[in-house]
Formats: sequence, C-alpha cells, structure tokens
Amino acid sequence: MTLGTLSRTVDKGMIEQRKHQRFELRLPFEVLRNGSASKVRGETRNLSSAGVLFTADSQLPLGESIEYLITLPRTPGARKDVRLRCVGKVLREDTAAGFAATLERYEFLRDPA
Repeated sequence: MTLGTLSRTVDKGMIEQRKHQRFELRLPFEVLRNGSASKVRGETRNLSSAGVLFTADSQLPLGESIEYLITLPRTPGARKDVRLRCVGKVLREDTAAGFAATLERYEFLRDPA
C-alpha cells in the first residue's frame, strides 16, 4: 500500500482547483451490481473525501450511478477484511488512469468470521 498526498506542480499564475486533499492509494476495487460483486474490478489510484480515481477492467458509462467496494489492507493479526462500500457516480474517463467517480456516501463492512 502506498499512502501519501498527491503533490502537483502548478505553473505560475495557475491555482490548484481541488477542494479535497487526495491520497495515493493502490487498493482492490470492485463495482457492485444488484448488491453483489460484478466482473468489473480494478484498483484505486487516489482517493479523497469526495471521490476516487481508479482503473477498471471493463468500461463504465459516464453518468452511471455505481456502488463499489474498496478493500482496505489488513492490520497485522487481523482475521477479517475490512471493506468500504461506497455509492457514487462515474464522472469522467481518464485514458491514463481509468475512471473518476464521486464518493457520495459510504459504510465500513467486515467479512463474517
């Protein structure tokens, strides 16, 4: 796992437009359809309190509302995965990294023992 803030070089006269701090995180990502995992999987690239940039092995329509899971790294000695179940909307397609989606609401899930 890589954790750190994204730093961005801004040309003279240009102001950074992001309102939320982003964190570089490479975590497993999967889209849920009808409450169960679908074949759309990938990896997060960065995450903020407002959204996520991620790669995906399939196309996602722009504007589509999605529910997705992000699997967090296990702490030493942990027996269960902790996942973040999120709801958002696909905002844009980025050819270099994949897709950007909003993070409108979330909840933490624990796998059963």
